[in-house]
Amino acid sequence: MKRFLRRKPIYYGWYIALVLAITETVSYGVLFYAFPVFIAPMEAEFGWSRGELSGAFSLSILITGLVALPVGHWLDRHGARLLMTVGAIGATVMVLFWSQVNTFPEFIAVMALMGFFGAAVLYEPAFAVIATWFAHSRGTAMAVVTFIAGFSSTVFTPLSHALLEAYGWRQAILILAIVLGVITIPLHALVLRRKPADLGIESASQENAAQENDGPTTSLRAVLRSRYFWLLTLAFSLSTLSISAVRIHFIPLLISVNIQPGSAALASGAIGVMQVVGRMIFAPAERRFSSRTMAIGVFALLTVSMTILLLGSAPWLIVLFVALFGMAIGTHTLTRPLMVADTYGSVFYGRISSSMVIFLTLAGTMSPFAAGVIFDLFGSYNLMLALAAGFSLVSVVLIWLLPRRGKSPPPASY
Repeated sequence: MKRFLRRKPIYYGWYIALVLAITETVSYGVLFYAFPVFIAPMEAEFGWSRGELSGAFSLSILITGLVALPVGHWLDRHGARLLMTVGAIGATVMVLFWSQVNTFPEFIAVMALMGFFGAAVLYEPAFAVIATWFAHSRGTAMAVVTFIAGFSSTVFTPLSHALLEAYGWRQAILILAIVLGVITIPLHALVLRRKPADLGIESASQENAAQENDGPTTSLRAVLRSRYFWLLTLAFSLSTLSISAVRIHFIPLLISVNIQPGSAALASGAIGVMQVVGRMIFAPAERRFSSRTMAIGVFALLTVSMTILLLGSAPWLIVLFVALFGMAIGTHTLTRPLMVADTYGSVFYGRISSSMVIFLTLAGTMSPFAAGVIFDLFGSYNLMLALAAGFSLVSVVLIWLLPRRGKSPPPASY
């Protein structure tokens, strides 16, 4: 009876994963998904063009990517607790300032600083924490974080709109800033820890046991100069370029082929739902297949989904695209950090991953603009879709050409 009642304590890393799932949901909801809701009222009040407003937001995303490298250095040396806490404080202050802007230069400055602090609270530092606290269950832990955070747009887009309708855009953003600060600051400060040893956890008796040897067998400089790293970076940059172009232009793409705007918006929202479905499938699949195999599958799924859109605009084709594309981008978010961690371990994870993120961010911010130019020149999105499918296929080939690296069998627990 005593043996039955004496249960093994829950590994602390799972508490961290749950906290990050909550804080990522709120951070993405306020810093990313709320923005489109406030474009129209800000445009109406200030007379700024949508190009100016979206350009400021694109600058924020670009800065988030460019700051990734120093963030990665900090994570590897000091952990995420202080970084994510300060980042949450800074992001909250910037959202408060956003609610009070009156000139376009003020708005640009706020968006730039929001991107700066966003680099300290969004997925990259969260994945670095998971890479440190988990070895064989990384994919599952990352899936937990992104599964819950996948509902960020589902929660915060309608919430932001409801606040806008009830209080106006300034008060709505002010309330969102309070929500961001009240939830993320204390959770980051009180729950996050750098590594199991900080809590006196014996690594040999916990999920983290395999991490004693969980690091690259060469130097960081050698990793960043290796052909393997640059092929991996190119593969994920090309896939990110394709995803960003199609995702941002999906609604205007459907409207351009005579789909009603309401139906186009519904289809776009359904992609978010399918992202969550993809992440539900990812965790059990990750336990059976290597991260390399998972990446090949994700890129192949992207290629197929984009090819489907080239076949026409019949409702069944759009439904099939939404299902496949949504699952692909949902698992794409997880596959890259998992593959980096499985390949190189956790010792230099922050710096290796952030070095890669710089190129992914450049691809993600440039491709929507390029897609718009292609539409202006040719009057359709067909060339853009063909290029996106082609880039995704190249990503498949690049990952296929990478040397195979065996995946250690999972431990008895977790």
